[in-house]
Amino acid sequence: MDLYFTVFVFFRIIADNVRRLAFRKRVISEDQIRILIQLKYNYMDIFLIILGVLCLLAGLAGCFLPVLPGPPVSYVGLLLLHFTDKIHFSTTHLILWAFLVIIVQVMDYVTPMLGTKYSGGGKWGNRGCMIGTIAGLFVFPPWGVLIGPFAGAVIGELFGGKKSAEAFKAGLGAFVGFLFSVVVKVSVCGYFIYSFVAALF
Repeated sequence: MDLYFTVFVFFRIIADNVRRLAFRKRVISEDQIRILIQLKYNYMDIFLIILGVLCLLAGLAGCFLPVLPGPPVSYVGLLLLHFTDKIHFSTTHLILWAFLVIIVQVMDYVTPMLGTKYSGGGKWGNRGCMIGTIAGLFVFPPWGVLIGPFAGAVIGELFGGKKSAEAFKAGLGAFVGFLFSVVVKVSVCGYFIYSFVAALF
């Protein structure tokens, strides 16, 4: 039975059972039990695909959240798809993607520090940039993604004892480094999502 039809039937059964549960009917019927038995060989594929999609979405969110490594999580999503019976990526692709993830992760740590360093900032600017990023996502979305890192870096440098002009310059450097890092990570995760969808369909 086709994998995509299997996924559709799987979700259809879940939705039907949610409706049955809401009306306090029998949760699963005999016909649905028979269908599930017919699909038993595809259970693991369905589970891996769903888990892979969740990893890709979490990885994309991790491009903006410093506490979540975006590209590595998205790469795990591709690995989960690779472990299904229907789709297999070449070893070359998997190795190249792994090296790409490593390079991006190294850049993610180095770029903001370089931006802050060459603009006269320090650790206070980096810490403020990270805190401002998280705060911006929840306090005033969607513009907080852009305003938060810059404001956090400036405030961080002010707390670190810098004057207003120096704090602004250092905050700008930290923000530019952060923004460049985000663009690179989003590009990589977007490419992983494209590879996932292209292989699946």
